[in-house]
Amino acid sequence: MSRDWEATYTAWSTGPSQTEQQCAENAERQVREAISASAKLNQRNIRVFTQGSYRNRVNVRRDSDVDVGVLCFDTYFPHYPDDNTKMLLAKSTASATYTYATFKNELEEALVARFGRPSVTRGSKAFDIKANSYRVEADVSAFFEHRRYTSSTRYISGVEMIPDDFKPPRIRNWPEQHYANGVNKNDASQRRFKRVVRILKSLSNEMAANGIESAKKAPSFLIECLVWNTPNEHLMQSSYVSTVRATLAHLFNKTLNDAPCSEWGEVSELKYLFRSSQPWTRASAHQFLSDAWDYVGYK
Repeated sequence: MSRDWEATYTAWSTGPSQTEQQCAENAERQVREAISASAKLNQRNIRVFTQGSYRNRVNVRRDSDVDVGVLCFDTYFPHYPDDNTKMLLAKSTASATYTYATFKNELEEALVARFGRPSVTRGSKAFDIKANSYRVEADVSAFFEHRRYTSSTRYISGVEMIPDDFKPPRIRNWPEQHYANGVNKNDASQRRFKRVVRILKSLSNEMAANGIESAKKAPSFLIECLVWNTPNEHLMQSSYVSTVRATLAHLFNKTLNDAPCSEWGEVSELKYLFRSSQPWTRASAHQFLSDAWDYVGYK
């Protein structure tokens, strides 16, 4: 390890600058202003929020865009634990008249009116808003509330979208639970959780830039979730070099086969980390961890 990895890790562990955060907040505020200026949307029950790496403060230099969610509560997508619960709730609910497709189209109109057509590109999952000197580039996603019912009177609230290309047909996420759990783990690990996430994301970016395929296939969200599944004692070593070593060793050993990590969850703890529905596999994550260990030069 001829390279001064402690100094490198220390630099990589640093959180976003005030300027970066301000640009992200400007993007969020301007999306909120677009909603307020829309006659079709300003009377809707809508919440605008940042999500992803900027919201969770694990963004690194390569994270050039901020994810902004636009969540409408006027219609929700339910998931029932059984048919009895579904029938009970059907007595007190009615089919929605405001569709997701209408909402997404109206959001597009609002964004174009605020930012101009050349600055807004509609993708299957999100609208891309081009950056300027005042705000970072933003991906704006339209959501309806997702309700995971646990009984006829209780549910867990998340978000759900339908991509334009229906690939996959539905996307369900849990941004509030993700955020809260990340804050709690960061506090419990003496602020090490998010620092180690930034370190491993930066390491992955450097590996990818140097042509290492496993790093190119390791999304930053997966890396955050892997660190989430690392016990705090491994994150709280006396130096960053020993911390990264302990983290990679733990994750490498636990992903050698399916059994030890089969119950691992995303940071929200509401979705399994390794299931067929995910865009990554346990084997691909293990390969990245193995390559990261070799790249750094741990013995």
